Amino acid sequence: MSRFEYAPAPESRAIVDIKSSYGLFVNGQFVEATDGKPFKTVSPASEEVLAEVSEAGPADVDKAVRAARKAFDKVWGPMSGKDRAKYLFRIARLIQERARELAVLESLDNGKPIRESRDVDIPLVAAHFFYYAGWADKLDYAGVGDDPQPWGVAGQVIPWNFPMLMLAWKIAPALAAGNTVVLKPAETTPLTALAFAEICQQADLPPGVVNIVTGAGRTGQALVEHPDVDKVAFTGSTAVGRAIAKSVAGTHKAVTLELGGKAANIVFEDAPIDQTIEGIVNGIFFNQGHVCCAGSRLLVQESVYDEVLARLKRRMGTLRVGDPLDKNTDIGAINSAAQLAKIRELSQIGEDEGAERWSPECELPANGYWFPPTVFTGVSQAHRIAREEIFGPVLSVLTFRTPAEAVEKANNTPFGLSAGIWTEKGSRILWMANQLRAGVVWANTFNRFDPTSPFGGYKESGYGREGGRHGLEAYLAH
Repeated sequence: MSRFEYAPAPESRAIVDIKSSYGLFVNGQFVEATDGKPFKTVSPASEEVLAEVSEAGPADVDKAVRAARKAFDKVWGPMSGKDRAKYLFRIARLIQERARELAVLESLDNGKPIRESRDVDIPLVAAHFFYYAGWADKLDYAGVGDDPQPWGVAGQVIPWNFPMLMLAWKIAPALAAGNTVVLKPAETTPLTALAFAEICQQADLPPGVVNIVTGAGRTGQALVEHPDVDKVAFTGSTAVGRAIAKSVAGTHKAVTLELGGKAANIVFEDAPIDQTIEGIVNGIFFNQGHVCCAGSRLLVQESVYDEVLARLKRRMGTLRVGDPLDKNTDIGAINSAAQLAKIRELSQIGEDEGAERWSPECELPANGYWFPPTVFTGVSQAHRIAREEIFGPVLSVLTFRTPAEAVEKANNTPFGLSAGIWTEKGSRILWMANQLRAGVVWANTFNRFDPTSPFGGYKESGYGREGGRHGLEAYLAH
């Protein structure tokens, strides 16, 4: 099946006003860094420099933490839940008002298709703030004991794959619970976090309640290890998560870690085939595969393997790779040169180890960081592409005969973040979900999120939950 030819439908950049340089957001104001060097953030689709951003050193992080502590002690901590809720509602409405601007900015800085940032990410960001605004004056009913209290100052470090959404996952429950925040966005995607700082100013949020410090690993380390941080929340790689767990061991700090994954997407012979193919595509190619819970291992029952693979390849042939700001684009740019190199390296290892690689014909842009949607067949559980998180648009296909074998293969991973089940039998869904060691199990769908539903993993995928009442609990001492 050939692609339909669509005329380009680019979203205008005119709605976004990107400054030439950005400082740190500390105590309600943008300030220059005192002990860090500025760095450039680029558009992964064109390699165009978007802005110069300040790097926060240890002294800058200390100022931000001290501002957060003062705000917690003097303003935000003593404030009633009802009044805190008003600020959260105001932030949510401002996000909605600036939704188009935030979506364009996210796609420019991150490389994801505008359809995803416009229709998924930013609406979910607003929804999280609305949801936790509703909890702010109901903490006694969160199920965490009598008179739950905030931890104090939360140090939060977020990744580059869902910059604005991860910010919402972290900041909204922290503020609702009465904590103040120092947040470090990823060094490759700082712009929407800095736009959020402007929203905090628009909402008249008291100074110091939210602080944004930009930078790379050194900045994050200074924040996590700061002695006056009471709660650490991190989303990112398992390797960095391990380092954080070691650094806070033996301290007073509470910790939640949402780390990597290698999710199994399991297709049984009675699965609704058309719906399943869409779920497979959404599971691995959504956001260029830059998803910790991506369905990167496809387990197909042998009796339907040929049909599933043929239909999957046909569907992959219709995917459009290109300009993230074009509304017709399905797969955007890889976030950075470093991530592209990792995807290429592991894909080459897959071929070297004997797996068969296939990608549809697609013309990749000359500039920027790009990788075609790719599927590997002939994959065994011993292959590195079946064991390691690639974090790109690369799918490994394995087969199984019985439900028990599917469970064994699905659980044969150091990760345990998510899984998918495709079958028409409700009893099989319930049995499988009970057997799978995964924090989130989707049935006949994939990559569905809601602010009311908790998300998190087992094993090397981290601990703690984000979203729902459980996400609120992580920011309350009990």
